[in-house]
Amino acid sequence: MQRSLVFRRYKITVGSKLSSLERILQTKRNDFKDYQVSPIEDVKRYIIDCMKVVGTDSDHGKKLADVLVKGDNRGHYSHGINRLEMYMRDVKKGACKGKGEPKILNDFGATAWVDGNNLLGPVVGNFCTDLAIQKAKNFGIGLVSAKGSNHYGIAGYYTLKCLENNMIGISMTNTSPLMFPTRSGKTALGTNPISVAAKGNDDDSFVLDMATTTAAIGKIELAKRKNIKCPNTWGADNTGNVSTDPSKIMDGGGLLPLGGVEEMGGYKGTGLSTMVEIFCGILSGGAWGPNVRRWMSTTKEADLGQIFIAINPKCFASNFENRVQDLIDTMRNLPTANKDGLSVEIAGDSERIHEIFVDNLGGIPYHPNQIINMNEISHKYNVEPFRLLGSVEKLVKN
Repeated sequence: MQRSLVFRRYKITVGSKLSSLERILQTKRNDFKDYQVSPIEDVKRYIIDCMKVVGTDSDHGKKLADVLVKGDNRGHYSHGINRLEMYMRDVKKGACKGKGEPKILNDFGATAWVDGNNLLGPVVGNFCTDLAIQKAKNFGIGLVSAKGSNHYGIAGYYTLKCLENNMIGISMTNTSPLMFPTRSGKTALGTNPISVAAKGNDDDSFVLDMATTTAAIGKIELAKRKNIKCPNTWGADNTGNVSTDPSKIMDGGGLLPLGGVEEMGGYKGTGLSTMVEIFCGILSGGAWGPNVRRWMSTTKEADLGQIFIAINPKCFASNFENRVQDLIDTMRNLPTANKDGLSVEIAGDSERIHEIFVDNLGGIPYHPNQIINMNEISHKYNVEPFRLLGSVEKLVKN
């Protein structure tokens, strides 16, 4: 079978699908032409400096910076630097701790129960993922449940860390109650994301990273910042009725479950979100469902529940990576029904293509309004802004 995609660092060999990849990159160059590009390391420096100002340890700030920049680098702008001000506010107001360490409450065989001690989510997430990986090396599987955590960025960051250690990675978290469960007139569940990562050959992989709502709240925020409408499957107003106005969705409204309304299968998204709640809020002893702190509130601790699972495939059928590769090659090589001739993608492909885009530019492209927001933070906290290399359009021409 023809190898459809080979990833070595950010280089791709796509066989007959090269034109498909180039068209996607060209579309990105057009869509992002007015975005301003900043070097990755300078964005990380900026995040660390901002977190220091509000009293965060340098090491904790670095962990946060790595997660946020990974989000932006993979095209998940809703969970990248767009979230920085939220983390700063939480630490500054004492709703989240900028110093300290997670605590293991119970350690038994392949499992562990952790108290995140209300630290930054990426601090808790890295601690628990490292612990799960070590247990998987010792026992074949490691399962770590955490309470007392906070927003931890993209769930895929932690499963990618498992991937780097030749493990299958699974991670989930509950979040603030932003979603209207099917038939409900009140928000009661979070976006409750799920990530699963499995390694193929030659740096290729399957990396699922998805919310159990149709869209993450950050995408609504970005739509509001860009002054554009949302698709009619993303959110609802304060009565639970579908809305495309990001302001109505943000101000008293909420998100729709994966699938949208009931007739479109929204009950499946509701079920998935509830499943995550059981694995995260219930199993860990943390807050759950409507009891989780309201979005952007700093009046109490978030007490999010999270789960981190690492599985050593060597404990099971042989040739796991080859078999994964056969699966994803088979999927990618299916006949396309796309009107533009674009090939079938595997979970993680769009993120890797965005990484190629970033690599070609020499930095991460940010929307002009995002740059304005970052400059406002810089002025408010007297932090040196991150350096800009120019617009995407300018850099592509050069």
